[in-house]
Amino acid sequence: MFTTYLLLTLVAAAACLYAAAVDILRAGWVLDNMAKYGVPPSWLLPLGLLKAVGAVGLLAGLAVPVLGIAAAVGLILFFLGAVVTVTRAHWYSHLLYPVSFLVLAGGSLALRVASA
Repeated sequence: MFTTYLLLTLVAAAACLYAAAVDILRAGWVLDNMAKYGVPPSWLLPLGLLKAVGAVGLLAGLAVPVLGIAAAVGLILFFLGAVVTVTRAHWYSHLLYPVSFLVLAGGSLALRVASA
């Protein structure tokens, strides 16, 4: 069980770090999508930093379980917000992205709790 938790958490952290990097670097396709969702470009840096902090928290949770749990809960809430944002903008074809991150964070949380 712990091995599965470890692998899923590493994938979740890597995915969140990638998502944070493209937000922080303000990739053109991210700016386009945010405009479609009605999210101001000024929010990209704070959103990217939140993703980065969540990823680091997941990794820290490998050594300090409570940090991993807190990070996973924070990422779940973050990506639930992303799902709501995409849904409110009626871009249903884009739901795969936040839902994928949501599933990774949720899986990390579930496996962390189960392997404790």
